[in-house]
Amino acid sequence: MTKPLPLNAQQLQALRAKVPAWHIDDQGRSMRRVFEFKDFDQAFAFMTQVARLAQQQDHHPHWTNVYATVEVVLSTHEVGALTLRDQALALGMDQVWGPFNP
Repeated sequence: MTKPLPLNAQQLQALRAKVPAWHIDDQGRSMRRVFEFKDFDQAFAFMTQVARLAQQQDHHPHWTNVYATVEVVLSTHEVGALTLRDQALALGMDQVWGPFNP
């Protein structure tokens, strides 16, 4: 497998437009989002769907869950920056989030 490349400034700017609900740090090392649900069951169902997606993409998020809140941080650790892998997972998570979004 080829080592992923960090996103350049232009790619980071485009990413910000594609995923406006995500906070991307100024250095382009990570991105963060908090998902809020009506209850634990919804949060867990979301995490289950995302876990399958992450496994398919072989790119796993750093996340925490407290009752109805799921906080996610994405970064490609092997390069210490955001890559297209993070972009793909963030877009996938946003798509999974759609039906849960009140």
